[in-house]
Amino acid sequence: MRQRWLSRRALLLHVSLAVWFPGCLVAFWWQVHRAFSGNGLSYLYSVEWPVFALMGVWAWWQLLHTDPETVGRQAQERMAGAGAGFGASSPQNVQPAALGRRHEDEDPDLAAYNDRLARLAADGPKTWRRR
Repeated sequence: MRQRWLSRRALLLHVSLAVWFPGCLVAFWWQVHRAFSGNGLSYLYSVEWPVFALMGVWAWWQLLHTDPETVGRQAQERMAGAGAGFGASSPQNVQPAALGRRHEDEDPDLAAYNDRLARLAADGPKTWRRR
């Protein structure tokens, strides 16, 4: 629990929220004053800034309660499970023999491109941890 609220990442999130939220409220107050001075477009902006402030609070809460390690692992498991439903082009079903295939009427550049796509699909899903 303490790791969640006092880690380096969490402290950076706290500082970001401490800058974001008051900044949005200042912008809201400024737009309200402009709207009352006769600027019609500022009415819209005076509604947007509190929404942005609340979105910042929501993002702070979500990022604070998200464990980056488990999110990456869960995404890889979802991608591996979802790949089975895509048929022959899914990473699990790519045959290594298909990488060297050539058709007589196929353009060599197109064949090279298709081979590259097949190799990328055979490597599995691309994530930020594995490129």
